[in-house]
Amino acid sequence: MPRGDGTGPTGQGAGTGRGMGAGGGIGRPGGRGRMGGPRAAGPVGNCVCPNCRAVVPHQRGVPCYQQACPKCGTKMTR
Repeated sequence: MPRGDGTGPTGQGAGTGRGMGAGGGIGRPGGRGRMGGPRAAGPVGNCVCPNCRAVVPHQRGVPCYQQACPKCGTKMTR
């Protein structure tokens, strides 16, 4: 837009560059996380202790970070 009045060359202006594809240009398409994974891990899986690496089955409806490790008492991660 050489004169600032919106009469610039075709295809060069707001909304035509990279990042304006299927996802709307802000973030990743579909609103997923940084690595493109799911928003949540779902009801199945395991909780892992970051301290001693103990693994226990995930209980549906209870986040892993609210569970204490049965071996050392540290809060679990997914």
